[in-house]
Amino acid sequence: MSTPTRVYIARLAGVAVFDPNGDQVGRVRDAVARVRPSQRPPEVVGLVAEMPMRRRIFLSINRITSIDADAIVLGSGTLNLRRFEKRPNELLVLQELLDRRVQVEPDGRAASVVDVAMECSRNGEWSLRRLAVREQTGRLARRGNLHQVEWDKVRGLSGVADTRGTAHLLAVLEDMRPADLANALQDLPDARRNEVAAALDDERLADVLSELPEHDQVEILTALGRERAADILEEMDPDDAADLLGELPPPEQDVLLDLMEPDEADPVRQLLKYTPGTAGSVMTSEPVILPPDATVAEALARIREPQLSPAVAAQVFVARAPMATPTGRYLGMVHFQRLLREPPADLLGGVVVNDIDPLHPTTPLPEITRRMATYDLVAMPVIDRNNRLVGAVTVDDVLDHSLPRDWRDRDSVSTAPDPATSPPAPDAPTERTHD
Repeated sequence: MSTPTRVYIARLAGVAVFDPNGDQVGRVRDAVARVRPSQRPPEVVGLVAEMPMRRRIFLSINRITSIDADAIVLGSGTLNLRRFEKRPNELLVLQELLDRRVQVEPDGRAASVVDVAMECSRNGEWSLRRLAVREQTGRLARRGNLHQVEWDKVRGLSGVADTRGTAHLLAVLEDMRPADLANALQDLPDARRNEVAAALDDERLADVLSELPEHDQVEILTALGRERAADILEEMDPDDAADLLGELPPPEQDVLLDLMEPDEADPVRQLLKYTPGTAGSVMTSEPVILPPDATVAEALARIREPQLSPAVAAQVFVARAPMATPTGRYLGMVHFQRLLREPPADLLGGVVVNDIDPLHPTTPLPEITRRMATYDLVAMPVIDRNNRLVGAVTVDDVLDHSLPRDWRDRDSVSTAPDPATSPPAPDAPTERTHD
């Protein structure tokens, strides 16, 4: 095996996995170790890799030919695509050991686990032999010393942790996209998931909540407490916040809306009034809106703002003042491709397109889907009876509400391989074996 004899596992999180032909098959999410009797360090039996469509599979350590901080290379292009499930005598290293509070012998010093190293013996067996731990000082302003210690010199590595922090697990997860982080949270035990979610900053947690199944959103929001929950709802897009609040009982909705800032709560209240399955219930109330006397250059600067999603930034809606929804009279829209073709000093009123009838808040979802497909649009305006722009339905809104309600739930994801995107069918045995 072309690899170092000691590898710190936290550094492998997110590393790409390649087959022998150089094609990427996924990314590392954790390492699997088998607990052994007595004081012998656990044996590392493989890695957990995440493939497209959120499928996590097991990669036997014996099928890996190279491990480093840049790539994991497999010795075979044949994979067992069955969804990974942890066995009773196994542990997931990053999920279960990172941030665990332990005692270091001989004096029982309190410490927390920062990283775990797996080492390869002469006979090719990988095991968890060393840990990087940080001493607990009890002082908020002072970080404890970092030490490397042998596995058998640490107590508290087995069983349910009494106390545990989140700093080092968050460091491993910080570079993940919100959808991938949401996916990782679903693999954690409920208590651990709620701890990690609570440790995220408000903006990051708002993005992650939008990618979770409704039941997980509700459980995390409830565990946060009402004041923090209201802060998170303020950071969410109004349509996502309305969808989440729609899962709560009306009295709880009212309490959280009252705790939110009025200018953040008002658009959410309005969205909650619309009938489910209509344009009003799925639209965003914060599309990009500019007046007709704004220039093309101003419009391009506006859609460059990094917080805008691609679907929202794909077009500018033009309306009379006021610019906040509900706006003044709606005039039309300009797609970003048209903006790129026009002189920067030209006015939006001269390039606006209004030959497609807008949606109304009562337009049903099947009709929205049909019209967006007919005109190849990524967003459509929604106007009220007074011809005021009240929002826009984007293609991601349509997809979210057209797919089954549990499509974000990892347990509902089919493990059947897609022949168009998956590697060849596995020839490995159906039971996991460790040679």
